[in-house]
Amino acid sequence: MIDKIKKNGIGCLLAIILLLLGSCCSNNGNKLANQKLIKDYYASYEKKDWNMLASILADGFTFTSPMDDHIDMKSYKERCWPNSANTKKFDIEKMVVDGDDAFVTYTGWNNEGKSFRNTEVFKFKDGKILANSCFFGPGISFPNNTDAAK
Repeated sequence: MIDKIKKNGIGCLLAIILLLLGSCCSNNGNKLANQKLIKDYYASYEKKDWNMLASILADGFTFTSPMDDHIDMKSYKERCWPNSANTKKFDIEKMVVDGDDAFVTYTGWNNEGKSFRNTEVFKFKDGKILANSCFFGPGISFPNNTDAAK
């Protein structure tokens, strides 16, 4: 009887361990996938590739900033995408992904070498970016801003 309990106990323990590992790995996979979406988001600006960006934005995507209040993808393309022409690169300083939410702080550089520093909050749904809220920091705030920045 004791041998049977030991066998069943070990089997149950192994099953629990496998379930926990599976849960951990799937959460980590989701985290890695969302990190890749964020990197692709910024890379699309660097590459000036609207199709790349559109492919990772979810139906119902919204963008919010101090100048935009939950604008849809069409308005985002008209108002924000033109900044890609003057965007050279992004240096991600901090990225924190927690499930379907992420916070990113970065320094961006325009074609003239001027910097802008922002923090953005992303929301994900079904493997795509559902929302982005951008908080402008010091600097020129966005690449096409004509204000001088040092």
